[in-house]
Amino acid sequence: MSIPLSRRSFFGATAATIAATSLVTEQSAAAAAADSGTPFRICLNTSTVRECQYKGKKIDIVGEVEVASKAGYTGFEPWVGEIDDYVKKGGALSDLRKRIADAGLVVESAIGFAAFLAEDAGERQRGLEEAKRFMNLVREIGGTRIAAPPVGVVDKSGLDPIELSARYRALCELGQREGILPQLELWGFSKTLARMGEVAFVGIEAAHPSACFLLDVYHIFKGGSDFEGLAMFAGSRMHHFHVNDYPGEPARNDINDSHRVYPGDGIAPLGKIFRTLRDNGYRGAVSLELFNRDYWKQDAFEVAKTGYEKTKAALEKAFA
Repeated sequence: MSIPLSRRSFFGATAATIAATSLVTEQSAAAAAADSGTPFRICLNTSTVRECQYKGKKIDIVGEVEVASKAGYTGFEPWVGEIDDYVKKGGALSDLRKRIADAGLVVESAIGFAAFLAEDAGERQRGLEEAKRFMNLVREIGGTRIAAPPVGVVDKSGLDPIELSARYRALCELGQREGILPQLELWGFSKTLARMGEVAFVGIEAAHPSACFLLDVYHIFKGGSDFEGLAMFAGSRMHHFHVNDYPGEPARNDINDSHRVYPGDGIAPLGKIFRTLRDNGYRGAVSLELFNRDYWKQDAFEVAKTGYEKTKAALEKAFA
């Protein structure tokens, strides 16, 4: 693909702006607390506590900010749906942004589901429009990154990977205009982008300076990839990483999101994973993302605190 010089210059300048913003964000997070005492910051993905009770009622995003801060995290990873709910109930994004910052938290990333990879051109365009809206919301609360999972093609196989690369490139171009990095996310249960090799191919062939990857311990296992492949991913092309663990049973084909457990409570080779990330030059956050229904029956703060302590312990063990 031939890119005119002026356009290439634009891409480079915009990528540099995003990178600079991300660096400031990451430095702020590192300065906010000693955190894990390892190369990585610890972040709370709000799925971990989203169905929990807190102060006598189902937790909302305001409660999640409070819980994350009190439990010791320096990073916060909300879901766009929660931000929408907050606005629908009359909340101002500027107030939420201040609340997050005042709690000593940094919005490391966010979770949204825009069908930017869809086969149908109309659906794909609507997906990009939805992605733009998500990016605006994330930017308004102080974030610079968002997950880009294979929504719209989860049940489809045999797709042209070059076409998928072009669609991801279009999302990256949108992200540059909006000041948000879309991170191509691996989903192990999907028929498309379920393996690390597939994700790597699409990201490489997108040939965009902002292309980057969002990987996840559980999803790597579920998709059938060997963790040895993680060594092929440069730390400079990853800004966020989902951490969790999984039990020995059920088997890979039967395991699902609800089986995720706290780091160290399963059989995932977390030590090897963390050391590989470090050796690759990764210095971003590890974000605890769980969907465990047993945990959701417990108090939100207790789940968040337990998750923080177990994540920290797993990191310390890896680098002892």
